[in-house]
Amino acid sequence: MADETVDAAQPTAEAREPQPEQQFGVPVTRVGGQAVLHVAAADYLDLVRRLYEDGHHMCVDLTAVDYLTYEADRGLPAGVPPERFEVVVGFLSHTSRSRVRVRVQVPESDTTLPSITDTYPGADAMEREVFDMFGITFTGHPDLTRILMPEDWVGNPLRKDYNSGRIPVQFKNPVSVPDAVAGQ
Repeated sequence: MADETVDAAQPTAEAREPQPEQQFGVPVTRVGGQAVLHVAAADYLDLVRRLYEDGHHMCVDLTAVDYLTYEADRGLPAGVPPERFEVVVGFLSHTSRSRVRVRVQVPESDTTLPSITDTYPGADAMEREVFDMFGITFTGHPDLTRILMPEDWVGNPLRKDYNSGRIPVQFKNPVSVPDAVAGQ
């Protein structure tokens, strides 16, 4: 029987795989020189508060993406499982002149994230828009109501499975194509 000791000079499979860069304890990728932090939904609020303490005092943008029909590489680091929805938030530090983007994977089975309006009051309308268009709920938001669609609207128009249907367009004094061609 052969000796089954592990050669210390041979790295294990885990040691051979490059580990993703980390910042604030979460994996980081870089796009155009900008740091993109990939945080789990459970750690989202903690990361946002840490970014504020680090000098990122401005929330520039907060939006979402529905990846229902998207099958290409999404640029997620190893260990970050892709979900149907993703909330993307941009932060700016005026003192260090740096931008940071945060990407949070949000599963279809639990479309909730904590609101960041306590730390960034300007995120109020952006969270309402994501709620209205994608149906992602921000717990703790002071007024999570529709902002673009009527209150009685059913569904979320930016979801990939939303049936837009057909809404007829009424033009004033429409001209039919044969009449327009005959008049030339």
